[in-house]
Amino acid sequence: MKTSIKILSLLFITFIAFSSCSKDDDPADNDLFLGKYEGSVSFNSSDDEDVPETNGSVTVTKVGNNYTFNFSDGIPTLGDITMEKGENNTLVFNGGELGTIRITASSLKIAYLRDGRTWTADCSR
Repeated sequence: MKTSIKILSLLFITFIAFSSCSKDDDPADNDLFLGKYEGSVSFNSSDDEDVPETNGSVTVTKVGNNYTFNFSDGIPTLGDITMEKGENNTLVFNGGELGTIRITASSLKIAYLRDGRTWTADCSR
């Protein structure tokens, strides 16, 4: 009986993981989300090495209301972004941060400035 419950639990978790990664799945509607967007990315900073606009990717991870954006091409991760459930865009104007992030099931647009570093992305999935 315990083995059956374990197998059913594993199948249920697998089903949730696959359904949360669907290409037509809007991250604003989910508590868990993992998606990869591809397109134009860039990074500028006075401290780090700049990455001029190039074709790359951004892997988006969402847990609860917290988003993390992992860029390709050696661009540092942009994390600790909070958007309330049901929202798919945010404008940030506080604590030395300035920017906008818009994420949908099919597109990702980022223009974000934090601590003298600028991330940009214009990607689709």
